[in-house]
Amino acid sequence: MIAGIGVDTATVERIEKSIARESFFERVYGAQERAALTALSPVRRAQSAAAAWAAKEAFGKALGTGVDGFALSEVQVLHTENGAPYYAFSGAALRIVEERHLSAHLSLTHEGGFATAFAVLETR
Repeated sequence: MIAGIGVDTATVERIEKSIARESFFERVYGAQERAALTALSPVRRAQSAAAAWAAKEAFGKALGTGVDGFALSEVQVLHTENGAPYYAFSGAALRIVEERHLSAHLSLTHEGGFATAFAVLETR
């Protein structure tokens, strides 16, 4: 059963400026995300970081609580070997997902200076 849906769009330029500040980069993105983002070219890094930001916001909207109650870095956006995005949770975000018996699904896109994420939470 669908427990929640959320969508968010971020501007790549704004996130590109934000991730240039190490404090922002470390506060918002988890260790695995930071490693994956750092390995990308500057253009791809900005696009992917914006998509991950939008995904974190979309997750909060799908929860119905916004991004309160967990750290943004506890909601990581990672990719399978084939490139499909998925959420990896830790800390308080993981507890919320487990307590509510949720599965999370994610779709990302970026085009024309914008990155958009769509999240679906499903009751297991």
